Amino acid sequence: MCRHLGYVGPPVGVGELVMRGPHSLFAQSWAPADMRAGGTINADGFGVAWWRRADIGVEAARDAVTRYRNQAPIWTDPAVAEVLGQLESRSVIAAVRSATVGMPVERSACAPFTDEHWAFSHNGVIPDWRTTLVAVLADIDDVFATAVADEPASPATLFGSPALLLQAEAFTDSAALWVLLRGLLRAITPEGPISSPAEAVQLLVALVLRRQPTARLNLLLGNGAALWATTCWHSLSVLVADDHTVLSSEPYDADPRWQSVTDRQLVVATPGHCTITALELPATERVRS
Repeated sequence: MCRHLGYVGPPVGVGELVMRGPHSLFAQSWAPADMRAGGTINADGFGVAWWRRADIGVEAARDAVTRYRNQAPIWTDPAVAEVLGQLESRSVIAAVRSATVGMPVERSACAPFTDEHWAFSHNGVIPDWRTTLVAVLADIDDVFATAVADEPASPATLFGSPALLLQAEAFTDSAALWVLLRGLLRAITPEGPISSPAEAVQLLVALVLRRQPTARLNLLLGNGAALWATTCWHSLSVLVADDHTVLSSEPYDADPRWQSVTDRQLVVATPGHCTITALELPATERVRS
């Protein structure tokens, strides 16, 4: 599979974060510790996303996301130290890739996938993903059609034709999954049926698992101010400090504040705070520095 990392807090060196600790994301590319039968190394490319101020959103209040990706192994690219090392950001999402057999090894297939102020990474695999995600697209439209059944003036569906999945950057499950999640994020309204990024992520995971119970769905989403993640089969750990929070497939050092997140959880992280909620159950565990 892959390894990914998310940070939110005070400005941090983008390259420094990727290379932080004796078991950094950089090192996990060739020496991962917990792949759970999902491969042995992560040498099929990498990507890093960070945020900068830009005139977008309501009253220019949002940061725009920027990314750098390469289909080569991360350890072969001097830009990680020489270029990313010169940048700082209040939030970072980074990933190293282990491509599923049969999927392309190309730059466009590397996470993070981005759109304006969003960045997304998927650690996992969706068996028979083309059929599965077409069915999930129809399920999402059913959810929206049901929600607006009493409002004739509202659109009956969110997506419509399965051809929407052709908008994916690459012919992979992760890129197609991002098309669906991006659509849900764009549909967020106070009235619902999707009223927050957490609800969008949770709905997508639930619908994919309904169609494909063996799917591996560790998702990581960020907007420059917060992170949302799920655990479904693969590992994830969280470190909550006074002023920042880190989510990582594997801890990058021996800091005792690292806590392992159990399976089937939804994680919402902001600087110095993280909430972990069971995907199927209402119980919530709060983790504070």
